Amino acid sequence: MKFMKLGSKPDAFRSEGRCIRFVMSELPTDIIVHVDEVRFYLHKLAVDEQSSLLMHVYNLRRLRFVSDFSLGAHQFPLLAKCNRLQQLVLEVVEDRSDEIILHDFPGGPDTFELCAKFCYGITVTLNAHNVVAARCAAEYLEMDDGVEKGNLVHKLEVFLNTSVLQSWKDSIIVFQMTKSSLPWSEELKIARRCIECIASKTLVDSKNVNWPYTYSRKQGMHRVPSDWWVEDLCELDADLYKRVMVVVKSKGKLSSDTIREALKAYAARWLPDSHEALINDNEHTKKNTIVVETIISLLPPDECSVCSCRFLLKLLKVVILVGARDALREELIDRISIQLHKASVKSLLIPSKSGGGIIMYDVDLVQSLVDKFTTHIGSSFVDENGNSEALVALGKLIDCYLSEVANDLNLSISRFTKLAQSIPASARSVHDGLYTAIDIYLKEHPNLTKAEKKRICNLMDVKKLSSEACVHAVQNEQLPLRTVVQVLFLEQWKASGRSVQAPSVDALASRTTVEEEWDGRPVSNRHCSLKQQLGSLKINVDECRGGNDKRSKSMSEKGSSSLLLPSRSRRLFDKLWAVKVETVKSSETSGSSRSPTVCVKRREAKSCRHVRYSIS
Repeated sequence: MKFMKLGSKPDAFRSEGRCIRFVMSELPTDIIVHVDEVRFYLHKLAVDEQSSLLMHVYNLRRLRFVSDFSLGAHQFPLLAKCNRLQQLVLEVVEDRSDEIILHDFPGGPDTFELCAKFCYGITVTLNAHNVVAARCAAEYLEMDDGVEKGNLVHKLEVFLNTSVLQSWKDSIIVFQMTKSSLPWSEELKIARRCIECIASKTLVDSKNVNWPYTYSRKQGMHRVPSDWWVEDLCELDADLYKRVMVVVKSKGKLSSDTIREALKAYAARWLPDSHEALINDNEHTKKNTIVVETIISLLPPDECSVCSCRFLLKLLKVVILVGARDALREELIDRISIQLHKASVKSLLIPSKSGGGIIMYDVDLVQSLVDKFTTHIGSSFVDENGNSEALVALGKLIDCYLSEVANDLNLSISRFTKLAQSIPASARSVHDGLYTAIDIYLKEHPNLTKAEKKRICNLMDVKKLSSEACVHAVQNEQLPLRTVVQVLFLEQWKASGRSVQAPSVDALASRTTVEEEWDGRPVSNRHCSLKQQLGSLKINVDECRGGNDKRSKSMSEKGSSSLLLPSRSRRLFDKLWAVKVETVKSSETSGSSRSPTVCVKRREAKSCRHVRYSIS
């Protein structure tokens, strides 16, 4: 850090308590200067060893009637260098007083003491931390060359321009100090000069930069990166940071990617990661609001550089939790929706405050993002077959998101179904993820009506479930019987090796009664693959037509074995065979003289009520 020393005499200032400061001298003080709550007992007259004692008995009354007098440097150490104090002394003498009050003095008592020491010739040290306050105080006291050549104003200007502002680190410190000396620092254009110096240094070729400054990257890095200045600027307050970055961007020499990285570093420095800190820390809510508003206002345009979805979602979370302006929320939603398929589930888990103080995930926000994403999709996203990599990625993302939020007891079925249905059918080639979300939702919301269960299960297409998901679905006690039957029939149909199209679900459902369809008895659990079970079935169509007696007889011969299908599903299957047989028969050729016999191969198993498969 650069510094400058002025004066040569030892420090003679002393203090009594917090409110009294004085100069140790053989001569008594003759003037009191008030700066805030501190009183300074000083001398209008000289206090050096060469001063005559007669000067101390100088008649102030005579001074009152003298309109034109000369103030020598040795006679009046304060007045000789401070034009404003000269005027104030004349006023108090006329009022027969010896006290002066300096209102709104820049820098406060400490800075006034520095200026007073300069007048007394006492050694003072100036650096980046106090030069701004000293410069403003010197301007306040009118310590310019018009009063004395080489006065404090001149010395401070030389120090600022030739030393402090030539240093990157000192320039940042001086810029920070300007806030405590407003409005003087703005009137003297100190802040503007700091901004120009800082902005110009960010454009310096990294090859010409002395490394390191305050950069905190891994040790051992010898090559200076192009964004070497990013972390140093993170120490600035939001308003100062914005002023610097606006000038940096206006110069147009830094890429949008560099600007983006600078904003990410600033957000990481000042914005908390946990939503608990954002919600509970009321003391810093205003500060967080200012920071996030500043960052959003500095974001590069989308056409120049696309910020990462994770970064934008972090900003969106802060905007929501601190209650920032709605315009900021909408701007972020527009930016995020363009690349929503690149987001992560964790980033989308943005909590919101409910009326009762219960924190739940903001599903409506995700719904808005999905709606805007589907609106933004154009021909550039979709290939000739109508499939879209972005849509497929979005489908997987939303299914995983639904699985996470399904645990929320405050999540209504309407919100759940609306979000699930907002994904186009082409985005889901497999419905395992959607089934997992539905399964979790049913388990966490056991009080759903039968109609609501049916509604939510209609979201998935059982034809797009994997074998593992089908095994789990058959044994899932939460699913409506209608859904279980669909899974059983379609799996059995595929196991039969027929190439004909399976009957529609409506045709199957028409053969069941309402009571049977919504039978609430539990589904038995089995620890073997459903495909293996179905593969053991060898169906004879003619014998199926011949009646259920023969099949019942065959099954009764092995009564020690457990049933292949769950009890509630088996009763329905007895009524579904006729539909299947008619469909199969229509597909057989006239040359078929005999169909294979039905042989239901039983397996020994025990019904385990509390053990299930799980794909979640």
